[in-house]
Amino acid sequence: MSKESVIHVHHARTKQLAASDFNHEEWNHAPPVTISRYWSGKDAPPTRHAEARLVWHEGGLCVRFVCRQHEPLVVSARPQTTQKVIGLWDRDVCEMFVAPRGGEPEAYFEFEAAPTGEWLDLAIHLTPGGRETNWEYSSGMSAHARVNVDEVMIGCCAVAGFQTPTTPARRALAREFLSLRRRGADRGYLAWQPTLTAQPDFHVPQVFGWLEFR
Repeated sequence: MSKESVIHVHHARTKQLAASDFNHEEWNHAPPVTISRYWSGKDAPPTRHAEARLVWHEGGLCVRFVCRQHEPLVVSARPQTTQKVIGLWDRDVCEMFVAPRGGEPEAYFEFEAAPTGEWLDLAIHLTPGGRETNWEYSSGMSAHARVNVDEVMIGCCAVAGFQTPTTPARRALAREFLSLRRRGADRGYLAWQPTLTAQPDFHVPQVFGWLEFR
């Protein structure tokens, strides 16, 4: 397992980290994860790079994305933030895939957050017959976003659906699969772990990296 395929998730002492807490001091302790390649493995230009930091606490798993943005955003003109938005993946979005059982990467959760603060959570199971999606899955997820001239900052917290470590022993041993991506205005499809598929496809569990809780 290469260092490039592992993300170290910082254990926060606070229990109150919210999706909107972009400047909380706990983020300074989380190692930055650079997202600089397309799904194909090709390097993306620096104006398209993104960064993610992950933190966990007793309430759940939190991620903060910081995306460089020099193009018009592809977002909804009428954002809906009170409930999940099916089809959110058709616009600019940050995504995270998490398989809570390392031996079953084909069973995972999908979390999405958009620059509008819209969000989506799904439970997915890949079978020989196709992809089974639980559209009613509810993680208790929350999302928030802040858009500046050349930067988009998105935070999301998922508080249910998978267990984060609860003891020091498991903190060192727990590892989960993760995939991150961001779409640009021309559908650049960034990926932390490129899937190397002929067409953009992120539902490829065999290339997911690992989360290591600390």
